[in-house]
Amino acid sequence: MSASLALESAAGLTLETSLEPCPVETIAGAVETGILLLCDHASNAVPADLGDLGLPESQFQRHIAYDIGAAAVTRSLAERLNAPALLTQFSRLIIDPNRGRDDPTLVMRLSDGAVVPGNAKVDEAEVQRRIARFYDPYDAAISEAIHKAIGAGHPPVIVTVHSYTPIWRGWPRPWHVGILWDADDRFAKPLLEGLMAEEGLVVGDNEPYDGALAGDTIDRHATIRGLANALIEIRQDLISSDEGAEEWAERFAGLLKPLAARADLRLPTAFGTRTRERLRQH
Repeated sequence: MSASLALESAAGLTLETSLEPCPVETIAGAVETGILLLCDHASNAVPADLGDLGLPESQFQRHIAYDIGAAAVTRSLAERLNAPALLTQFSRLIIDPNRGRDDPTLVMRLSDGAVVPGNAKVDEAEVQRRIARFYDPYDAAISEAIHKAIGAGHPPVIVTVHSYTPIWRGWPRPWHVGILWDADDRFAKPLLEGLMAEEGLVVGDNEPYDGALAGDTIDRHATIRGLANALIEIRQDLISSDEGAEEWAERFAGLLKPLAARADLRLPTAFGTRTRERLRQH
């Protein structure tokens, strides 16, 4: 885990900021596990020179800044599985590494009702600086980890861990967890079946979002290489505590380990993508 320092904002509020150059937290693990864990929105940290982006501290505790509980689940999963993991150490409010480089939401100027003053006048030159400083190192770390695993004869399943709000625009979300996927359901389908077999769990299949997103982390690193993958979405109120995060890490460790042990499920295979179809629809 990286070191951090406290930054006093103009409003007198204290934010946790990352110490650079450390945009990526790396957890060592055995490539033989056949799993690479990723957490795209692990941190709400903002480096000192970007200040507080004009936002009060309270906004950095919301989902607009990071995926609440996702980092804790990812770290616990990595430990339980002895699997390598990569986590961002910067807020998605700076730049969102789970978006394509040409996505209009790459740098958010308005997020769930919150105007981000520090992003309001960001020009293309500043976007490119943020890409080079934050986005590219995370991207490069993922590619390096994948190449290392493939080179060792263990093509990995790419598993990304996210979380979502229990209420969205006044509507309670009924799912406890969702599994997102594009066209490759090799891991999504058995994960869904395993979760649905648990009594009392409400499980979303490509809910609360659709897993086909052009240019996202899975698209850039798994789909393009034909690597098996699954995007896990857990409702934030279930993993906001250490106990909740451990419970869900244990659940997914039990599901992922036997699946990843099957080399036939991880064999690089081109399944294509539904992203173009989704783009046409929108």
